[in-house]
Amino acid sequence: MKDDSFNEVRQRGRFDFPIEFHYVDYNHPRFNMPYHWHIEYEIMYLIDGEFSISLNETEIKMTPGSFLFIPDGVVHGGVPVSKNCVYECIVIDINKLLKDNIVQHSQIEAILNHELYIINYFDDSHPAIQKILKNLFIAMHSQKTGYEFIVTGMLYSFIGEILKNQLYHKNTTYSLAINRHHICQIKQAFNLINTQYALPLTLNDLSTAAGLSPNYFCKFFQKMTHRTPIDYLNYYRIEIACQKLSSSDLSITDIAYSTGFNDLSYFIKIFKRYKGISPRKYQKQLTTITYENTFDKHYVIS
Repeated sequence: MKDDSFNEVRQRGRFDFPIEFHYVDYNHPRFNMPYHWHIEYEIMYLIDGEFSISLNETEIKMTPGSFLFIPDGVVHGGVPVSKNCVYECIVIDINKLLKDNIVQHSQIEAILNHELYIINYFDDSHPAIQKILKNLFIAMHSQKTGYEFIVTGMLYSFIGEILKNQLYHKNTTYSLAINRHHICQIKQAFNLINTQYALPLTLNDLSTAAGLSPNYFCKFFQKMTHRTPIDYLNYYRIEIACQKLSSSDLSITDIAYSTGFNDLSYFIKIFKRYKGISPRKYQKQLTTITYENTFDKHYVIS
């Protein structure tokens, strides 16, 4: 039975084409990726820079041109290594999009039922996969007439290449690599942060939500996120503050209080620690953004 804590639930794309596309650069309020999970699959494409991302307990350093395949239910989050980092994400409800296909139905079912786990990372050592996924992202980026057929075809090509080259793990092998029980417990702490970040949460609150002792919770949480629980809580609050600075008319003081800070000076101090600039400068920076034609800059159709 799948645990639903800290699950990002919403309709992806259109009802008849459940795929969502995101382009993210330094000016995006979600440039940093807070830890989360969802019932859909996700493919991440790193265009420029480097990105450090964790999938459950596994840390991966992405390099330009690489792709990351994130299965459903996996807790994932990460940070760009530098400001020049540019990446894109496609979130796909494979269950809705591909499950009803009669051809090779059993093999798609094996993936959806977690009997097979597709490997996560595809760099230059997998040129065929890179070509397929790049063309998938091109189609999603341009969304020209008929792109839905191209995207669906690329997804089938991707799965076909995976099966042909056996780029997957059997369920028994994968299960031994992760501590499922503890990850489900940590999800409870993420859920508390996600829903109650505006409250004065303590380490004891978080460890209690996870059902672990404070000491063990700290060790496991830090192993998974590379942050202490309180550091991550403040980081998450600042990420929410960035979203509010970019999308609301609230004053900086109101944003500080609404994200769990009861002192404006402390909020500004913590904001500078994570973002390198003050909230006001961050807000002004957003109003002066000019976007380039990123399609022409980053893509060459192959």
